[in-house]
Amino acid sequence: MEQKIHQGRNVKRFREMLGIKQETLAFDLDISQQKISQLEQKEIIENDLLQKISEVMKIPVEAFQNFDEEAAINIISNTFNDQSNGYNYYPTITINPVEKWLETLEEIKRLNEEKADLYERMLKEKNETIEKLEKLLQK
Repeated sequence: MEQKIHQGRNVKRFREMLGIKQETLAFDLDISQQKISQLEQKEIIENDLLQKISEVMKIPVEAFQNFDEEAAINIISNTFNDQSNGYNYYPTITINPVEKWLETLEEIKRLNEEKADLYERMLKEKNETIEKLEKLLQK
């Protein structure tokens, strides 16, 4: 039985992993928080909206369309617990794909925070420059 990918659930998973609130995503997409809640319940999301979400969250559209956590866990489990060869083979797993996803999402989150810090510093410098110019004009 082929299981369908639930795009709305994937949007919610990635949003939560990035620490983005529904209200924030709604603001960035110029829609209501209720609309975000509704789309996270939808199995299929319209392509144009999914593209906008992808751009805002900086996650490829394909991640929302193809990520199936249950299938990924089953594949990993079946691969490393296969006893059809007559002996038990339990290799040491050094790369966990879910951990790699989380690391990547943490890196994206860190970069977004750095971008926000840079923007605040630039804004502060702009305000300081305006104040200096105003003082010069008053003299």
